[in-house]
Amino acid sequence: MNLREVGLRDGLQLEAPIPLAAKLDILDAVAATGVRRVEVTSFVSPAAVPALADAEQLAAELGRWPDLAFSALVAGRGGARRAVAAGMADLEYVISASDGHSLANARRTTDEAVAAVPDIAKLAHDSGGRLEAILAVAWDCPFDGRTAVSRIVDLARRAVDLGADELCFGDTIGTTVPGRVTELLGRVREACPDVELGVHFHNTRGSGLACVLAALQAGITKIDASAGGLGGCPFAPGASGNIATEEVVYLLEESGVDTGVDLGKVLEAAAVVERAVGHELPSNLFRAGGPNRPRGRG
Repeated sequence: MNLREVGLRDGLQLEAPIPLAAKLDILDAVAATGVRRVEVTSFVSPAAVPALADAEQLAAELGRWPDLAFSALVAGRGGARRAVAAGMADLEYVISASDGHSLANARRTTDEAVAAVPDIAKLAHDSGGRLEAILAVAWDCPFDGRTAVSRIVDLARRAVDLGADELCFGDTIGTTVPGRVTELLGRVREACPDVELGVHFHNTRGSGLACVLAALQAGITKIDASAGGLGGCPFAPGASGNIATEEVVYLLEESGVDTGVDLGKVLEAAAVVERAVGHELPSNLFRAGGPNRPRGRG
């Protein structure tokens, strides 16, 4: 199992800006959990996402955690150049699978977004890193409705052919269910048999953890989650509720799957996040506490 903590990016992007020092406190807490991959920020317009306007300043501090593998999200060539200049080599490039979401998110069509893959891949590769293409609204779009599986398969193959090293599929508005997850991942696996696949689910409608199990049963071990369940997409109406890191760890560990992550430490990290954002987090497990453990709040 290879969990990626995304709270510092996807978790905070909907929030009012918090100080850099608070983000470093969150990173300290995350590093103690045993998670080894962290999506730490995004290099996007500060006007569009003011909570992440300090991307360069945060990137400059990442040498404090040499055992963590950091990645940064970008939405275009300009963001990729900023990320690489700030020392971020591993890039995540978002491609919205629907034109409606792509225009709302990045002011370009899906095909125009795909056309940037070679340039962004070259920036990552020349810096010694990798490019992960994240296909957003992979199951449903708030503007265009259900996303055809054939469209996702075609976009996945095109992204790989143009230089993406790995793929991640985002349930941006939290609408998918296990059967649809299995179908999509199976079709993509047939089209891209040698490419690493990951998933990013939201628990907006209560099916996020069930989708994690479906992905795991389909052979996917790279899963995104956010401490406390914080987060959502500011450019997709109704998107909220990332799956909570502690709930994924609890589900898998209690099912006999070794995550390598300490549940108690994740609950402590969620408490740090809650103090930083100043409001209650949506995670059920955070409110209840783990088995034979106190509640996460400090």
